[in-house]
Amino acid sequence: MSQIVVEHNPSEEKLKQLGVASWSIWEKEVSKFPLDFDMTESAYLLEGEIHVTPRGGEKVVIKAGDFVVFPKGLKSSWEVVKPLRKHYKHS
Repeated sequence: MSQIVVEHNPSEEKLKQLGVASWSIWEKEVSKFPLDFDMTESAYLLEGEIHVTPRGGEKVVIKAGDFVVFPKGLKSSWEVVKPLRKHYKHS
């Protein structure tokens, strides 16, 4: 089973190479909801904190400044514990 990959504080150079600044922005208030990925999502958290628990897996804590990749096929439960603002791209 594919795993959520989190990189804490990626370099400005990496973010620039990926073109993160041009990606769409998604915002979400404090909430809990299921989220299934039918494509791979790369994301960079600008603000907030989320706890993502893959079905049958361990909770992953993702905070502002983290770069994360959610694999295609991931079925998960999300808990937004601090209002979320992130850049994201699907592939």
